[in-house]
Amino acid sequence: MHLTSEGHFDVIIAGSGLAGLSAAIEAAEQGCSVAIFTGAALFSGSSFYPGTWGFGLIGPENEADTEELVDTVCSVGCQIPDRELVRSFVSGINPAIDHLCRLGCTPKKAEKAGEREYIPCFDHKHRNWNGIDKAALKAAFTRCIQEKNIAVFPNSALLEIAKEDGRVIGAVFGSRQAVRFFTCHSLVLATGGYGQLFRHHLCTEDVTGYGQYAALKAGCSLINMEFMQMMMGFLAPGYGTVFNEKTYRFAEFVLESGEQLLTEEQKQALELRSGHGPFTSRLSSMCIDTAIHQVYMHTGTGPRVSYTDAASRELPEFVKVYFDWLQTEKHISIEDPVEIALFAHASNGGVRIDDRGFTGITGLYACGEVTGGMHGADRLGGLSTANGLVFGQRAGRAAGAFAARTPTVPNQTGYDFGCEYCFPDHKALLRELQERMYRNVMINRTEAGLEETENWLAEALTSRKSASGLSPAEILAAATMAGQLTTARSIVTAAKLRKESRGSHHRADYPQENPRQSAPIAISLEDGAISAQYLTA
Repeated sequence: MHLTSEGHFDVIIAGSGLAGLSAAIEAAEQGCSVAIFTGAALFSGSSFYPGTWGFGLIGPENEADTEELVDTVCSVGCQIPDRELVRSFVSGINPAIDHLCRLGCTPKKAEKAGEREYIPCFDHKHRNWNGIDKAALKAAFTRCIQEKNIAVFPNSALLEIAKEDGRVIGAVFGSRQAVRFFTCHSLVLATGGYGQLFRHHLCTEDVTGYGQYAALKAGCSLINMEFMQMMMGFLAPGYGTVFNEKTYRFAEFVLESGEQLLTEEQKQALELRSGHGPFTSRLSSMCIDTAIHQVYMHTGTGPRVSYTDAASRELPEFVKVYFDWLQTEKHISIEDPVEIALFAHASNGGVRIDDRGFTGITGLYACGEVTGGMHGADRLGGLSTANGLVFGQRAGRAAGAFAARTPTVPNQTGYDFGCEYCFPDHKALLRELQERMYRNVMINRTEAGLEETENWLAEALTSRKSASGLSPAEILAAATMAGQLTTARSIVTAAKLRKESRGSHHRADYPQENPRQSAPIAISLEDGAISAQYLTA
């Protein structure tokens, strides 16, 4: 399919979550013409997922706390993060918060900041905690987009990063109505994580994992793909609402039969479990997640959660804010029992970048949850938001600077985009993908389960049929499916290679951490084949 360019922008942003929006505004502040393309509506992705009240954002308490926070990130990440990237990241958080304030979105501070609930997830001390209200953020960013004349193309999903002579020249985007090509000097990839690859996921439906595939096709490498946050969410009522981890110590878990889920010994871990949202194999509190997940996998229902009388009498501020939001937005009160299960939440790995968001491909930058390297096997609470701000601003700034010093894009005539195949009943195929990933690639990974999934993914990719004369909707569906299957293969390949348990990656057949595997795994795509290798210093 030959596509004629429908327009040119100095910088194109693919994605409209916190990272993509930050990049767009920063690039526009460099004097560049900027366009945001998003697979859904503006303000999408995990950043604006409606299953939680807003964003938590942390940074170092002061300059003296910076190096301690770097040490903590690397320790919680089980020595997988790139320390120099982490150091650069942490040093940029408070300046990024200041920049957010200048844009007109001042974060909220806790009135009772000394309460233990304000210690970030997986952390051991208080930090510079900030709460970002989604409505205030949308208002500030909307004003900036309008003032800076940033073009917005909603419902336009990235299909391919266009390259010529080793550098980016534009991108192909698809919708149900059209397949379109636009040229640019530089492109910022901000398409988010890969939560939609799992049956239950705490993210919007446009968080498909396609950006990772597009980056692989463009020649980038992925890193730490086996590390993903899995955490509890509501099955009913309010499906997909995030379960607040700070409430574990007030909670009782009851089976459909009326029996208590947890043994007396397991209940002793509830205090520890209240200190972190996602599952981790590092801590003894993993027994809580394992018990809940086992029940769901055997019965198809999760335990019912209710709260002790003590909860209503002694709610900490952080928890009270959550329950107030739950009542207002979801019409669920603290007295209402809820059914919970494990959901895929946020990825800790993705496209490998440097401290400017550069991917190694000329003209291509990336930021936010689509990237990896600054997080590890586990991630501190509040650092996903910080990642979007810091690297969003840096990627936008670097992309803008590159565009300013780049001559005219060499290809103004058009681009040949190839998608002459389809997947029969791609909707059923996606459901099967999500079921298999949920069954075999959640918190109890085994060689047998991973190999079964890997074989199925390979067969699914070869099930596509040659086709011509496809409609834009059919092209979008086929390309998306191919991308999701390939990104899923990247996750499974890395998980198979890492024969140990480390943080969010739990191998039931290798339950211990192996010091000899204290290194990241990089994924590349060569002649259509996924390859994985440990990175050594």
